[in-house]
Amino acid sequence: MGVVTKRSSMTFFSDSVSHYSHRVRIVLAEKGVTVDIVDVDPDNPPAELADTNPYNALPTLVDRDLVLYEPNIMMEYLDERFPHPPLLPVYPVARANSRLMIHRIQRDWCGLVDQIVAQPNAKASDAARKELRESLLATAPLFGEMPFFLSEEFTIVDCCIAPILWRLPALGVDLDDKQARPLHKYMESIFSREGFKASLSDLEEDMRS
Repeated sequence: MGVVTKRSSMTFFSDSVSHYSHRVRIVLAEKGVTVDIVDVDPDNPPAELADTNPYNALPTLVDRDLVLYEPNIMMEYLDERFPHPPLLPVYPVARANSRLMIHRIQRDWCGLVDQIVAQPNAKASDAARKELRESLLATAPLFGEMPFFLSEEFTIVDCCIAPILWRLPALGVDLDDKQARPLHKYMESIFSREGFKASLSDLEEDMRS
């Protein structure tokens, strides 16, 4: 294991097109955290990343002597380290529900996104697009119940959902159905947030241009 250079500021090693990196960048932007964001080519990672992260994986967050390499842990750490504005509910039951929702997003949507990204032209990816589209449409009414996803306030759950919704055109997933109206209204609200706009990499901005 190499020597980790001590830093005076927080550093985030980010994949500029990954929705996992994007969710952490949204938290960083919403919190207004001063951070050095290093865009890394996952196919050609710098030696510094291997010295820092035993899995040589993205994203990786370095805060002084602390190294984190699981995005959901990063988000919760940032929420505790920089408590304003809070992105997780105060009460234990509500916090548990938020964590459960993140787990469901991971199981129901993230795997499909990853499959499409990995093999965009494969037959299996066509099935993944169809499944993702149908799942989002089935969930669409929930997006209209509150200003944010099942919440009066913007939360970490929104940070996990927004990168997926932003990528839908690039993933080839079309949501033009009438039943998707609550989703489109939600997207307009989330995508217009200053924190969300500040979180976008140049490549992510190009996804919807």
